[in-house]
Amino acid sequence: MAEQIRPDLLSFLMPNTAPLRVLVVESLTYLSELRRMFPQAELYAVTSEADAMEMDASAGVHWQILDYLSVPLPYMRGYFDYIISDLTLEQADNPQDIAAGFSMFLKETGAFLTSFRNIRHWSILKNLMEGHYYNIVSRLYTRAEFENLLYASFYKSIRVHRQKREAPEELLDRLITAGFENELDDLETEFYFVRADRSMPELSLLKSMYTKAAREQMVRLIHRIEYDVERESSVQSLWALLDCLSAFPAYVSALVRETVVHTEAFYRRLSMNSVGRDVFICEMLDVSAMESVDPMDQEMYHRLQREFTHGKK
Repeated sequence: MAEQIRPDLLSFLMPNTAPLRVLVVESLTYLSELRRMFPQAELYAVTSEADAMEMDASAGVHWQILDYLSVPLPYMRGYFDYIISDLTLEQADNPQDIAAGFSMFLKETGAFLTSFRNIRHWSILKNLMEGHYYNIVSRLYTRAEFENLLYASFYKSIRVHRQKREAPEELLDRLITAGFENELDDLETEFYFVRADRSMPELSLLKSMYTKAAREQMVRLIHRIEYDVERESSVQSLWALLDCLSAFPAYVSALVRETVVHTEAFYRRLSMNSVGRDVFICEMLDVSAMESVDPMDQEMYHRLQREFTHGKK
């Protein structure tokens, strides 16, 4: 008999008092714990069952009664910090459409928390060996398949936790002998819990520090400098914006690393029209050198830093 999934998706989150917007789809048992973890959050819930018991017990929740598998969610794009739902894609005829649809409702810094049943778990393989398959109306996934589905649905970073149920030793040995790989105890992982972020963690942090409009303005000017478009006025406009936002060198250097392709050309063009900004630029280069893992990139940043420090163009 299959083990029941533990409601464990909130292990990806840390309590705070931020005014978040959180949507729970069908997994209504999370609502009371979410209220405790995030007392200032706006909680939204979608269920197809109008008489769900949690509706009476969860005051202050914005409810929608609909079947998310067949009816589009009635929310604005980029509205939620988190969407939370166990086994969301197991019953979907079009799982990528559902996953991609959810991503549209998330902020750029938002995340989709879900789970899936592992088709490679020993219990399912045992049933197949005995001629049984009990998941006819469900979609089961391997970890690789599920991650690929999410990456194809506009998520940029995937993290997983496991719920294990150990196999009888003889059966596990038999499966491994038959050629089934058991990397990271995959054959004994019954459920995977997943956090899928709209942005990479580093870029997500950058996006959280300034408004979307301010970031877009910074990136637009950075790209104009990179591609030598009205360089002098673009450089002056960038410095004026950075002064207005009180942006610090570490932030700007991270933004440049995330958005610029021709890094050396960008810094050379920036330095040509940045009188009195040498210290700021050198701090940007110093931070980038420290945070880069590629030795060639590190050497490039150090070389540029040396050139600008000695006044070479």
